[in-house]
Amino acid sequence: MAIKKIVLALVVLWFAVGGVGHFVAPDFFMKIVPPSLPYRLEAVYVSGFFELLGAAGLLVAALRRAAGLGLIALTVAVTPANVYMWANPDLFPAIPEVLLALRLVLQAALIAAIWWSTQRPGHRR
Repeated sequence: MAIKKIVLALVVLWFAVGGVGHFVAPDFFMKIVPPSLPYRLEAVYVSGFFELLGAAGLLVAALRRAAGLGLIALTVAVTPANVYMWANPDLFPAIPEVLLALRLVLQAALIAAIWWSTQRPGHRR
């Protein structure tokens, strides 16, 4: 299952880099949080913390499945930010509109990658 390990490594990298980004560049992440949501800066830090926690959890086999479920929940929870970007492309002129739309597709692919890469061998549903 070498491909599964590669996908898992990519998921870990995605959330580790993204989680660090929340603390290094919180202003960027605040811009993508819909203004109607309260505690925007706090939401950036909390989501960054949970991205890092989830990435670390994926590295521990005994925690991998729970970390994967947590990261799926987090990915769903940040959907409003991706929808906000897609619906307001004029606020993000540096990002081509097609990429804003692809973020939503990427989010669905990311959820699938998290789910698949964190399932135990032989696990069937």
